[in-house]
Amino acid sequence: MKIVLAYSGGLDTSVLLSWIKETYGNAEMIAFCANIGQDDELRGLDKKARKTGASKIYIDDLQEEFASDFIFPMMRAGAIYEGQYFLGTSIARPLIAKRMVEIARAEKADAVAHGATGKGNDQVRFELTTAALAPGLDIIAPWRDERYRKQFPGRQEMIDYCADKGIPVQASAKKPYSMDRNLLHISYEAGILEDPWYDAGDLKNRDYFTTLSVLPEDAPDKPEHVTLEFERGDCVAVNGKSLNPLGVMRALNKLGGKHGVGRVDMVENRFVGMKSRGVYETPGGAILHFAHRQIESLTMDREVMHLRDSLIPRYAELVYYGFWFAPERLALQALVEESQRTVSGTVRVKLYKGGIHAAGRKSPVSLYNPHIATMEADPTKAYNQDDATGFIRLNGLRLRVNSTVNGAKTLSKRA
Repeated sequence: MKIVLAYSGGLDTSVLLSWIKETYGNAEMIAFCANIGQDDELRGLDKKARKTGASKIYIDDLQEEFASDFIFPMMRAGAIYEGQYFLGTSIARPLIAKRMVEIARAEKADAVAHGATGKGNDQVRFELTTAALAPGLDIIAPWRDERYRKQFPGRQEMIDYCADKGIPVQASAKKPYSMDRNLLHISYEAGILEDPWYDAGDLKNRDYFTTLSVLPEDAPDKPEHVTLEFERGDCVAVNGKSLNPLGVMRALNKLGGKHGVGRVDMVENRFVGMKSRGVYETPGGAILHFAHRQIESLTMDREVMHLRDSLIPRYAELVYYGFWFAPERLALQALVEESQRTVSGTVRVKLYKGGIHAAGRKSPVSLYNPHIATMEADPTKAYNQDDATGFIRLNGLRLRVNSTVNGAKTLSKRA
């Protein structure tokens, strides 16, 4: 049997690789690690995977694809989950699973495997992607196997197992939280964060939750202005320098991290039904999301914007739940792309002490006309204020009819 495993080289996936190999009759294990912006976490993985029992390892740099085909389309949609979460982990999973499927096909593997727990969202995201792209491929999820959970009830048992098998890992029995990093963000959850009253933004936590950004109190005392140029909804330049999507994310991450922007601490609703507390750093994504909205405000038709906005919660749910390759997400994306045809221009933002502030926007296709909007006389004669009388009267017609038939509404205090 040949199995492709999503592998990071950490304690969990090292144990998984060895355990699956044993449990499935000395299966041939192919390790796969996607470089989606983890920085130095990928060093030494090839040697470690082979020593753990893998016959082959793929370490694929998917950062450009991640930025252009996953992050940017999601940003064009203005997607944000439950009003706060920039979907950094959610949007990475379908890319990882897609590449796993491609490797499984190339290697003629029988199954793919992942280390997502039975309580989280990632198991759903990996497996829904596999179902959409390779419905005949088997999936192995050890955390949903009672044999695995019985053998490894805690972290110490995993450490002991690696010691016994000679598996090279660096781990301690006590870990204050778990982390997941990529080009868009880094997330922290579990451990000390399971208490929702715990203040992750306290200054004493400078060494805990400041991987991509500083705390706002530690940001520079002087604000910094940044310009972003957009074409058809995509940022194509930062501070006058033309960049591809990957370059945009790297530049904005650096700028946003310096000023402590994009820091989120929230309790969210997982797809499986439970609530979960997460702390996130999304410096570049926060700037891009904010600036994109600013250029839309100048260039998008009102009804197109309101229609697209009404679909943002649904779009964000589809990403969060793992339906990236589902037909309904693709249909929504088609509407998003149409809505972005005229979203072009330049936005200037001010970064200061964790805040992102609008400092100007302009566009050659701006729908904003100062001559019409002015409170002074309209030299274009495009808007006749007398017309508003009929407009208001027609819109009030149903209210007057309802009041006549059912009686006028009166204001009353709550009992």
